[in-house]
Amino acid sequence: MIQPRMLLAACCMALMSSLHAADGGASRADAEAMVKKAVAHIKSGGDAKAYADFTAKAPQFIDRDLYIVVYRNDGTVLAHGSNPKMVGKNLMELKDIDGKAFVKERLDMAKSKNSFWQDYKFTNPETKKIEPKQMYCEKLSDTVVCGGIYL
Repeated sequence: MIQPRMLLAACCMALMSSLHAADGGASRADAEAMVKKAVAHIKSGGDAKAYADFTAKAPQFIDRDLYIVVYRNDGTVLAHGSNPKMVGKNLMELKDIDGKAFVKERLDMAKSKNSFWQDYKFTNPETKKIEPKQMYCEKLSDTVVCGGIYL
């Protein structure tokens, strides 16, 4: 049985997401579609080409504040559509402003789920402010392909 507080929290997050999309930010549907497109690109064009495209901010993989990030299961960034300096770095212990080890949590989630949403806080590349973020991820062999929205 769903507890009322959990239901209320889920409704609030959905409302925040739809309001953000109305303000010009990407929506949950945009994030899911972008990640699916990224996974298809990896499968059709190969890892190296796809990762280079994501990191080089190829127009089909950037949509306002939405971009693609790919992690190897050990926490190493293989592609980053917002900050190319992150590529090659192991971010397993990276924590958000609240102390949440969100990369570790994300990779732990990928051990038991093929796709999932995750909440944490991160710097929005458009506003340069730390904002609540929801990240949609799909597991692909020994990697996790993600794209997130800011709330």
